[in-house]
Amino acid sequence: MSEVTKALQERRARVWEQAKVLADTAADENRNFSGEEEASWQTLNAELDALDIRIKAVVDGEQRAKDAEDAMTKLRGEPRQQASGPGSVNVDELRAFLRGDTSARSFAIAATPVARRDLSSTTGSAGGNTVPTSFYGQLVEHMTESAAILQSGATVLNTAGGETLQIPKTTAHTTAAIQTQGSTFTEDDPTFGLVELGAYKYGRMVQVPRELVDDTGVDLEGYLAKSAGRALGDAFGAHAIVGTGSGQPRGIALDASAGVTGPAAVSGGFGTQSTAGQGGDLLIDLFHSVIAPYRRSAACNWMMNDQTAASVRKIKTTEGNYIWQPSLIVGQPDTILGKPVLIDPNVADIAVAAESILFGDFSAYYVRLAGGIAFERSDDFAFGADMVTFRARMRADGALVDLTGAVKSFTGGASS
Repeated sequence: MSEVTKALQERRARVWEQAKVLADTAADENRNFSGEEEASWQTLNAELDALDIRIKAVVDGEQRAKDAEDAMTKLRGEPRQQASGPGSVNVDELRAFLRGDTSARSFAIAATPVARRDLSSTTGSAGGNTVPTSFYGQLVEHMTESAAILQSGATVLNTAGGETLQIPKTTAHTTAAIQTQGSTFTEDDPTFGLVELGAYKYGRMVQVPRELVDDTGVDLEGYLAKSAGRALGDAFGAHAIVGTGSGQPRGIALDASAGVTGPAAVSGGFGTQSTAGQGGDLLIDLFHSVIAPYRRSAACNWMMNDQTAASVRKIKTTEGNYIWQPSLIVGQPDTILGKPVLIDPNVADIAVAAESILFGDFSAYYVRLAGGIAFERSDDFAFGADMVTFRARMRADGALVDLTGAVKSFTGGASS
């Protein structure tokens, strides 16, 4: 761990302790936050989120620097190993691409008939700001909230074509019983069902003037590939959480089993820890509503959005311990009851009847990728306008294939 990373991690720990002091004070005095305390709490949580982003950026940067140094020591570089088979794609590269990792691009040369938006070097916001007089050779990009489904351990299936893929599943297991001597064995067969996965097409295209490509002092093509990867991941990721299954993938929240329903008259929230069955008790109940074989899975996680996470961070058990435990290891997520917490902006906000927390074995959610992911360039499509065309596309679908309780949800209670 570098000194920079260590300093950021220590700063994060200090901010977390400040947040704990605020929550402890309010809890000890059996009251809600004052307006000033609530503002401080939100500020501290925002700083924690910002520090998490900075720590990840520093760690990723250090790894890139190490990779570059290793490459320079070799007379010949070794090609990256690709998955075998027609249309297949390396799962690690898929996840990296959808997180926006430029190195995970796949390339092809193709023309495309759809126009999205033209960048131009004549207008600053449309691309002119990337053309330097003298320049700092790195494009500063804004960050977006990213979907977490492909970080959750979801099962990824790669196929060459987009024909309907049938996934068999069990809907009920066989049972056994004691048989008396000489009696006829009772038949009890397991029952089976099918989940069908199609291939919805996701894509975007951008056109860039030749001058912008030639004159920009940064890796514009690399940036566009990274941006496209993030856009594809965000679009599919939203459907993977809340998709309706009609004209789009079937989201995991749609089929998550009912786990725990919150108390009434608390606007879908968690109530107070001083009341039995509320506060942290609800999360403990949700944890144990998922049976042990699913909880033991390496893909067993909590998933919620930032608003819900800010509320959960304040919850203590009846023994006075925080239910939320910050990670002390760089790059590792925080935990609740020993299981990782993933943040996804697509999970519902806390509200009456809303499924604001998902918990369980996310490997039961199957992602189907048809034909790989492509980031393509054409110098011919807009030849007459001297424009370079870039296109990103993928075909994907997703559905929860185990509906027996692999993933369960917390649902906000009634309004009264």
